[in-house]
Amino acid sequence: MSAPEHLLYTFRRCPYAMRGRMGLSMAGLPVRLREVVLRDKPADMLAASPKGTVPVLLTASGEIVDESLDVLRWALAQNDPEGWMTADPETTDMLISRNDGPFKRALDRYKYPNRYSDEDLAPGAARAAGLEILQDLNARIEAQGGQLVRPTRSLADIAIFPFIRQFAHTDMDWFLAQDLPALQAWLDGHKQSALFTGVMAKYPQWAPGGDEPFLPAAA
Repeated sequence: MSAPEHLLYTFRRCPYAMRGRMGLSMAGLPVRLREVVLRDKPADMLAASPKGTVPVLLTASGEIVDESLDVLRWALAQNDPEGWMTADPETTDMLISRNDGPFKRALDRYKYPNRYSDEDLAPGAARAAGLEILQDLNARIEAQGGQLVRPTRSLADIAIFPFIRQFAHTDMDWFLAQDLPALQAWLDGHKQSALFTGVMAKYPQWAPGGDEPFLPAAA
């Protein structure tokens, strides 16, 4: 008998959706994908989660999980083959909270300055604020031997990586010119990983009756 199938509303380029997809892929769960366009959100998604953000996971048992960290943790609760959830939970929670709070605020104002022109954190100041956090992450990776809380990847790396990628790609020349060798190697390693490239396949916008491809499972 085949395993029950789950359903995920996702947007390929959203960092929140990326970390949800990576968790589900690592868990090896059968997940069908509905790729959405955020300016044209499907009614079915809004009926399941009226707040209208991705990812939105509809589990086979009928549960709706519509926060990215909850999707990531839900997936690993089903199957966590690399022990991501066991790696220093206290430090992990601190790093993710800082990423989703101060770092995300700096990222938004650096990447999208016209959206926040009336606020006190100008793009240059936002980039500087982000750089302080990047410097701390660089030091942590050096101290831990390759990843954020241990030598091998864990929950913190997967939850934070998509946002560091977005920050770096805002001005890659500037990012590569910074003295962040460990972080730069860490970012490149995650970008080139089979896990990430697998969840970044391109699919057309989903419409009712359209294809629902399976999320590739991590090797």
